Amino acid sequence: MSKSEENLKAAFAGESQANRKYLAFAKKADADGKKQVAKLFRAAADAETVHALNHLNVMGGVKSTAENLKEAVAGETHEYTEMYPGMIKDAEDEGNAEAKASFEKANKVEQVHANLYKEALAAVESGKDLEGKDIHVCQVCGNTFVGDVPDNCPICGVPKQSFKKIE
Repeated sequence: MSKSEENLKAAFAGESQANRKYLAFAKKADADGKKQVAKLFRAAADAETVHALNHLNVMGGVKSTAENLKEAVAGETHEYTEMYPGMIKDAEDEGNAEAKASFEKANKVEQVHANLYKEALAAVESGKDLEGKDIHVCQVCGNTFVGDVPDNCPICGVPKQSFKKIE
């Protein structure tokens, strides 16, 4: 791998992390009543997304929808079968209950994501799209639900009002 390719990967990772961090900072600024500071953080987060997507495109990281779905299935499967189980064990061994709980929730949701991507891949490979159903995301654990939202999140138990409809 060339130095430019290594740099593109590192820049993509850094810009992606900056986007997420700035969105978290914006939520905090909103909660603190600093609306304009929150807006600045959201603007910077959007700019970081532009940078990350540019780097990903230069790396050839966006392929056909079917290929993208296959990569997503592989990534989510790796997370729930290999990455998170080790992290859960480490947090347990260290007695870090908060980290363990965060990893456990994410681990369960990554399995949901892998299954949703598998369904989407099957549809795309048969020349179709998914059915036009609402998709909601739990704002506490990230659980992703297609169709009607249950009264409580099956993963973290919060009420259905904690789900955000994705447009």
